[in-house]
Amino acid sequence: MINSVEQYLSELKKEMSGSDRATIQDALSDAEEYLRTALVNIDTGVSEAEALERIIEKYGHPVEVASAYKEARDTIRRIPAGIEQEEVVETAGGPVTPDNRPFYIRFFGIFAEPAAWYALLYMVFALVTGIIYFTWAVTGICLSLGLLVLIIGIPFAGIFLLSVRGIALVEGRIVEVLLGVRMPRRPLFSRKDIRWWEKMKGMLSSQHTWTALVYMILQLPLGIIYFTIIVSLIAVSLWAIAMPFLQTCFNVPLFTFYTDSFYLAGWFMPFIIIAGILLLTATLHLSRAIGIMHGRLAKSMLVRE
Repeated sequence: MINSVEQYLSELKKEMSGSDRATIQDALSDAEEYLRTALVNIDTGVSEAEALERIIEKYGHPVEVASAYKEARDTIRRIPAGIEQEEVVETAGGPVTPDNRPFYIRFFGIFAEPAAWYALLYMVFALVTGIIYFTWAVTGICLSLGLLVLIIGIPFAGIFLLSVRGIALVEGRIVEVLLGVRMPRRPLFSRKDIRWWEKMKGMLSSQHTWTALVYMILQLPLGIIYFTIIVSLIAVSLWAIAMPFLQTCFNVPLFTFYTDSFYLAGWFMPFIIIAGILLLTATLHLSRAIGIMHGRLAKSMLVRE
């Protein structure tokens, strides 16, 4: 017999061992919210153990709830190639089939893979989110530490830590949509029947709060690196592809040094076009690889253990 919400959550987590971490977090948050809300609304003449037993019969025992979550396959917009087999089975609901296509088809087939384009979009967008996250994190930390000497310092710090969790949830949704990595889809449950300093203590002692804060700070340097790499490579590849046409059609020189203009040799034009196409293709492969890497980083830092 289950006598407490904590015991129920512990058994549910045990039953869901081996499932995706984000799915486990959502399952625990849903269960805790339902059980604690139902306990608050239960009749006062019933003991907590009896009330919890009735609630569990309606909601489902840990084995039943875990089975339901495992059977309900998560649908993600797309699965990037190279992701772990377990995650693909969990999210897509099907086995992984090896890609036996010839190398040249796999190499140039990257243009037809949405994973590469979504990852490319994320790498460009990461600079914007990095600036926002970094600014908010540094400002919040500085103001929280500076206001601790005043009576409003602790409430302000609590609001700031809550905002960090909210940003972590939003970033998780962006990562799931653009990078195809299963992330939490529900906020962490916050009890309403405990006092505010107990909530504050819980946030301060939670590893998830601090890893999310570190992620927000890291997003700026990572966003700068991603943006610089992608924009530079795309610019060079498009320049190499377009330069022969610009020179032939519009007499645009390769470069000008003082009054002297230098042009591509006619025999060299096909080679520079081919080099540009190869570089653009390699850039898409790189963006997909970085997307997989960043998705794993986000999952390790934004999903609660």
